[in-house]
Amino acid sequence: MPLTNTQLRYYDSYVLRLPADKRKEYHKQVDRLISELSKSIREKTELKITKVVKAGSFAKFTILRKTSSDPVDVDVVFYISGASVDNETLETLNDKIYELLIDVYPSKAVEDFEIQRKAAKVSFVGTGLDVDIVPVIADENRDGYGWQYDLQDGTKTETCAPCQIKFVRDRKNNDSDFRTLVRMAKRWRNYAELSHLKSFHIELILAYVLDQEGADGTIEQRFRRFLLYIAQSELKEIISFPENIQPLGNFSDPVVIIDPVSSTNNTASRLTESERKEIIKAADEAWEAANFASAEDDIETWKELFGPRFKVEDAS
Repeated sequence: MPLTNTQLRYYDSYVLRLPADKRKEYHKQVDRLISELSKSIREKTELKITKVVKAGSFAKFTILRKTSSDPVDVDVVFYISGASVDNETLETLNDKIYELLIDVYPSKAVEDFEIQRKAAKVSFVGTGLDVDIVPVIADENRDGYGWQYDLQDGTKTETCAPCQIKFVRDRKNNDSDFRTLVRMAKRWRNYAELSHLKSFHIELILAYVLDQEGADGTIEQRFRRFLLYIAQSELKEIISFPENIQPLGNFSDPVVIIDPVSSTNNTASRLTESERKEIIKAADEAWEAANFASAEDDIETWKELFGPRFKVEDAS
C-alpha cells in the first residue's frame, strides 16, 4: 500500500523539518552576527553595505533539522558597493571579512573560521550552526542582483538571492508540498552520500519536474517521479525555467542545470561525468526500492532510502 500524504507530512513535520524553536534560535544568532559584522565593516573598511539577505535553504524553508548526517547552515549575503566588479576579487573581500569575523568573535578558535570558494564560514559549536558569509558586489542598476567571485578560478557569477527565494516560494504556491518533497529528496541525498548533488540542484530538478508535469498525484508518487526523472533523463537534457532570460548560455558540462536568475550560470558546472553516473545509478536504485516499498507496504525498505529515523506515525 502506498504511503499517504498524511503519513509523509508526519515524517516531514516530526523528523525532517527544522522545528520552529530552533529556527527562532538560529535567527537570533544570525541577526547578532549580521549586526556586529555590519558595524565592523562600516567602521573598519571603506565598503558600503547596501543590503543583507538571509539566503539558501534556511530562507527558502527547505532546510533539514540538524542531525549527525544533516548539517545546518545559513547563507548570509552581504551586498557591497564601493568595490569595483572588475578590480575587486573574492579573495580580497573574503580576507577582509575573515579578519573582521575574528575581531567580532575574539574568543573563538581559528579553526571555527574557514574560507571557501565563494564564502567565509563561521561555525558556532554551541548550536552546531554554520554561517556562510557571502560577499556580493551589488549591481546598482538591478535591485537584488550582484556578482559573486570564485576564489579558485577568479570567475564571477551573476546572482540574485531574493529572486532565488522567490523562485522556491512560487513553486510552493503551485504545489503546497513542494518544500516537503525538497526535504525528502535532500534526506535521500544525504543518506545515499551523494555530497556532490547540491541542495540547489535538488530544488531546481524538483522545480523542473513540477513545471513539466504539474502537481498531480500524491507526495509519494511525486517523489518517485523525481527519482524516475533523474534515472530516465540521465541528467543529459538542459534544465531551464520560464524565469530564464533568453538567450541561454552555451555549456559543454556533463550536467546543465541553469540558474533561473542567471541564464549564463550552470549551477551544475562542477559535476563530473563520473559523478553524474553515480547520481543516476543511485536514483535508479532508489526508484526501484521505492516502488517495491510502495507495493509491499514495507517500512523497512523505505528506511533504505531515508535512513533508520524514517517513521510515518507516532511509535507510541
